[in-house]
Amino acid sequence: MEKALKIYGEVLRLVRRLPKDSQPYYAKYARENFVNYREVEANDDQALHDLFLRAYNHSLWVLNKYSVDESAADKLKKICSD
Repeated sequence: MEKALKIYGEVLRLVRRLPKDSQPYYAKYARENFVNYREVEANDDQALHDLFLRAYNHSLWVLNKYSVDESAADKLKKICSD
């Protein structure tokens, strides 16, 4: 749970790097996704790893869409891979 909250917080920090008019959409999208997957079993390491990797990859996609340097997601990558 703690790792998921760190990832969520980092995703929200990345959202703040997006254009102002896009931020509310992506903040809401991130929240909805984290809420939807909160029922994943904490002891299912593979499922959690897959979800964390998906959060990272989707974040990269959004950053690229708005021409934000991918290195902005380095901290997220580190958290997801720990």
